[in-house]
Amino acid sequence: MDRLVYTAMTGARHVMEQQATVANNLSNVTTTGFRAQLDSFRAVPVVSEGLQTRAFVVDSTVGADMRAGPIQTTGRPLDVAVRDQGWLAVTSADGSEAYTRNGSLKVSDNGLLQTQSGLTLVGDGGPIAIPPDTNISIASDGTVSAISNDFKPGPANVLGRLKLVNPDTKGLVRGNDGLFRQTSGEVAENDPAVRLVDGALEGSNVNAVDSMVNMISLARQFEMQMSLLKNAENNAAKATQILALS
Repeated sequence: MDRLVYTAMTGARHVMEQQATVANNLSNVTTTGFRAQLDSFRAVPVVSEGLQTRAFVVDSTVGADMRAGPIQTTGRPLDVAVRDQGWLAVTSADGSEAYTRNGSLKVSDNGLLQTQSGLTLVGDGGPIAIPPDTNISIASDGTVSAISNDFKPGPANVLGRLKLVNPDTKGLVRGNDGLFRQTSGEVAENDPAVRLVDGALEGSNVNAVDSMVNMISLARQFEMQMSLLKNAENNAAKATQILALS
């Protein structure tokens, strides 16, 4: 009887955790450059001194859906979208290098090129400083140029080049801050083949319809697991009655 209880109990628990994952994906359906989180179930035997006759369910995080999201034109000079595969390198809050697809950029009060959340972009020579009173343009190869707003503007001045990387997605893991890092802890090398689309942003790759269908399916799975627990309880009660009569 406890074989059924182990499976149904842990199955119900992890269905609830997957519901939280789907809800998080749905809440980020409009987040720029968001990558949907993927989960899966797997069975694990209960290790004990006796025979491995019991098993329980665990929810293993597969990773993230690395498919590119739709590119939406904004016309804003500081908006860039990574074309196909690749990442923008940023400096995270703890000072380490991390990677994102969110190309909505701004100039900080200190004149540094940053993301809208305040993360400094990594350039080929460090952070990229933007002079005041200039118009910024970002080329497809990540080159950042500035043109003066004076009455007689001169030629564009190259300020630096964004660090664009394309590490193996199997070696990337999402952190609690939503940024991706290499599981090895190493810094990814600059990839000159990565290209940007200026004046555009990449949308989330979460499919709202598929996520809603998945949420309904998980709700039905939870009801099934609870029904199994109730059946196990009824069977145990009837078995107790039979033993009492005998």
